Amino acid sequence: MPSHDARILRGAAIPTAVAGVVAMAASFVAVGGKGLLGALLATVVVIAFFGAGQIALVRLGRNNPQMLMPIAMLVYTTQILVVGILLAVAKRLTFFDHKVFGLSLLGLVIIWMVFQVRGWLKAKTFYVEPDGKPKSGRQP
Repeated sequence: MPSHDARILRGAAIPTAVAGVVAMAASFVAVGGKGLLGALLATVVVIAFFGAGQIALVRLGRNNPQMLMPIAMLVYTTQILVVGILLAVAKRLTFFDHKVFGLSLLGLVIIWMVFQVRGWLKAKTFYVEPDGKPKSGRQP
């Protein structure tokens, strides 16, 4: 993985993990052990799903850069769909607090997205050839 992509991934994962720890502490104080477990599961889900999505985007985009936007839309849509399915399945489980899980999940997804966008904006990735030479070998 190129260094700028790893920097973007770290730039989103670290603040999300910190926010997850804050959510775990707050939910433990407010709800107890079930709240702590709900916030922990939400933190794991967000970091795992969105981290895996970022890695998939980097690998698929490296092989075919023209398809980067459709690949990004597919990865993001798949992530949201899988999280929705996970929420539907988690509704039946009773070993954690569902409200804490849902609110933590929502907050952590927003934090991940904000810091991922911030990382992309700061990455200064070239979208044109930096040397200015045309591919055909002719000079303008």
